[in-house]
Amino acid sequence: MNPIGKLYLLPVPLGDDADPKEVLPDTIARSIEFIDHYIVENEKTARRFIKAILPTKKQPDLKLSVLNKHTVASDHLSFIQPCMEGKNVGLMSEAGCPGVADPGAAIVKIAHEKGIQVVPLVGPSSILLAIMASGMNGQSFAFNGYLPIDKSDKKSALKNFESLSQNKSQSQLFIETPYRNNRMLEDILATLQPNTHLCVACDITLPTEYIKTKTIAQWKKETVDLHNRPCIFIVHRF
Repeated sequence: MNPIGKLYLLPVPLGDDADPKEVLPDTIARSIEFIDHYIVENEKTARRFIKAILPTKKQPDLKLSVLNKHTVASDHLSFIQPCMEGKNVGLMSEAGCPGVADPGAAIVKIAHEKGIQVVPLVGPSSILLAIMASGMNGQSFAFNGYLPIDKSDKKSALKNFESLSQNKSQSQLFIETPYRNNRMLEDILATLQPNTHLCVACDITLPTEYIKTKTIAQWKKETVDLHNRPCIFIVHRF
């Protein structure tokens, strides 16, 4: 009987313009060298990434399973079946670290249930990089994902984050669909108190990287275009 394979969590760059060799350690390429089975969000971009970081990898050898919002939960177990057969499997997000704000967390959960060793590898996380660069509370923070689309519900969520940040001294992080970023910024500026701090961390690790922390009053004097740029917002009322 073959020993059980391992599930490797393989970070990828945060955008197409990032040089993989500048933002990823050599362990990623070395791992890809011996892994042929992968769980990915998009097959085309995953193959392109693998080719960029390890050009010598033979594409016909790759066996890719697609995990995205259309994947049914009943398929998840089959994705890590190669591990049960003694083969290593690599799990990749579309951007950043798998399992963090990413559907791959469901696969990691099953791996633990099946006794499969999970091996997280070092790579860029927009959440950690944003809080690092924000000057806010890196000892207590919460990532809240997407806010409600409804304007009234969104306003309530923003007010709640402002209150939580002050009462718990806990920085509140959230994201928006990139094409709605400018509207999100408008809603934040219209809702929060003038002396509440806001960090906008955009295009992290890319040549166009933009990270600034200012009070709401100061942001109202700024003009910035966030349209279609991956962005994290952080709120903290000190």
